[in-house]
Amino acid sequence: MHLIKDESGNVIQHGHGASAHHHHDGAECSHGHSHDSCSKCQKGEPCPDETFALLTYMVQHNEHHAMELDQMADNLIKLGMNDAAKTIKEGVADFQKANLRFSLALTQVKGHVEEA
Repeated sequence: MHLIKDESGNVIQHGHGASAHHHHDGAECSHGHSHDSCSKCQKGEPCPDETFALLTYMVQHNEHHAMELDQMADNLIKLGMNDAAKTIKEGVADFQKANLRFSLALTQVKGHVEEA
């Protein structure tokens, strides 16, 4: 089993059959494949399936953060902090644009993995 970490240093289990990792909100995300038949994994090289799994996690994780930040902006509006809320909402829009690029990369990686 390989252990990989997300951007916060949280361990994401991966490998040898189905595995799951948990988001900090308690949601579970599953993925898996067998490293026994992956020649790249056996050689210690970057694994396309593992890369796909991590990128999938990151895109979903970013979507969750965008929702949290948008809610924070709504709360700031209720507190009368409209300038800060506007800045956060602009940041969320930029964040979502970046995540669209990551989603496109995910689609491209998926195509390469399926071809292999």
